Amino acid sequence: MMERITKSEPHNIGLPPGSLMFFGTKKIDKARISVFDYDQDNFSERVDVSIDECFPFKAKPVITWMNIDGLHDTELIEKIGKQFEIHPLVLEDILHTEQRPKVEVFDDYIYCVIKMLDFDEHEFKIVSEQVSIILGKNFIISFQEQAGDVFDPIRERIRKAKGVIRKSDSDYLAYTLLDVVIDYYFNILEKVGDRIEKLEEDLMDQPQPATLNEIYCLKREVLLLRKSVWPLREIISALERSESVLIHKKSVPYFRDLYDHIIRVIDTVETSRDLISGMLDLYLSSVSNRMNEIMKVLTIISTIFIPITFIVGVYGTNFEYLPELKFHFGYFAMWIVMVIIAIVMLFYFRRKKWL
Repeated sequence: MMERITKSEPHNIGLPPGSLMFFGTKKIDKARISVFDYDQDNFSERVDVSIDECFPFKAKPVITWMNIDGLHDTELIEKIGKQFEIHPLVLEDILHTEQRPKVEVFDDYIYCVIKMLDFDEHEFKIVSEQVSIILGKNFIISFQEQAGDVFDPIRERIRKAKGVIRKSDSDYLAYTLLDVVIDYYFNILEKVGDRIEKLEEDLMDQPQPATLNEIYCLKREVLLLRKSVWPLREIISALERSESVLIHKKSVPYFRDLYDHIIRVIDTVETSRDLISGMLDLYLSSVSNRMNEIMKVLTIISTIFIPITFIVGVYGTNFEYLPELKFHFGYFAMWIVMVIIAIVMLFYFRRKKWL
């Protein structure tokens, strides 16, 4: 599991910059292209279109959103790059699924890569997928590793002309894509928070080695979340303050609000991280305290039996002439003395608040 956090980015050793090679896991058999084409009054949706059918959309004045599911088809990515004049280094970054979230501003387009996260309830782990977004003058191209995403609410808003999305430019569409990905982080944080509360209850009741293992697993998931979230602050800040003509002034307040969302997510992630670190300390303290209680009981029992053992040892020696050896009530007297010693010691321990 740690390799999801510490895995280094692949490199094309010996290959020239811009060489298109797919680095990642092939998650679907065939790449699929879907297209949303719309303006304020008109809308069309196409699914499973060919790459040649996408080329005319670049010259159309309406807003076009092309979504590509599957990054293993390097030939398809190369054709899109040539048609929309995307730099080869950007295409290379799109094909490397271990990219750090970042943004790059060019003259004709803006390239942004983020991590779309989901939560596996069965295995209790965060599933990460890289999403690359190309923002052009009148188009958006999004690249995903597989089918299935969090963008369905946006598609529904486009279909039904809800809100201002059909009346806005491509930069507003880019904002909505980023916004829905970031908003989904809150759902993951809520589930992580619920798990933290449950683990805290388990720690207070009866800490077990299995609880420690769950804490470490949760810590790794939060580290993965932190790794995906922290760079977004730089990305949104760069888009908000960008002087590119692709970011209109009327869209700046939306990106500013998105920046506030990122700060809230980061604060929550850091809080969760601190709580998990505190739980590790709490577990170690609980185990240590439990061991101390056990050792205290054993020590008290041993201390009580030390004088009793001494008496039994003395009168268990094989000498003929021992004091009180032939005393008729010697056995009972010895028991009385040992019980009195035990009672006196227990009273003393209680008075000292050792019990």
